[in-house]
Amino acid sequence: MNDRSTTGESGSVAEGGTYTLLVELPATTTLSVGALGEHRFSAGAYAYTGSALGSGGFSRVRRHRRTARGDHEVRHWHVDYLLGETDARIDRVVYAPGVDAECAVAGRLPAGPVDGFGASDCGCPSHLSATASLDALGERVARAYDAEGATVRTGAPLR
Repeated sequence: MNDRSTTGESGSVAEGGTYTLLVELPATTTLSVGALGEHRFSAGAYAYTGSALGSGGFSRVRRHRRTARGDHEVRHWHVDYLLGETDARIDRVVYAPGVDAECAVAGRLPAGPVDGFGASDCGCPSHLSATASLDALGERVARAYDAEGATVRTGAPLR
């Protein structure tokens, strides 16, 4: 079993790795998701898995948080629409520094409501997963990282 530590600020921003945003959407909504068009999102729990392996590393997570707070208006990634155009709230982030497992983790999670969401640069069906329970989804996310042999951290990294 992997060592999981709960932390708020551990890990270097520039270090990068794979992350999963656990998001709560309090009310059903319909929204346009860029080139993917208009989609209905039921109230419930969502997990968006992404890669932060580029030059900015985990600073991407900070950007997602700013978008969810309404402090960032640019919609570049599919998840920006979910976070910035609804009352969605990032509950927590599960992340694995130095690990490239975005597609593998996303593939181990339940299907999401939008084909191609977050997956325009790969062959995955979607990088967005959905269930009714945030806690159950969080457990599934942890198991997905475990299956990849990744040491994960859970918390509110890199505010």
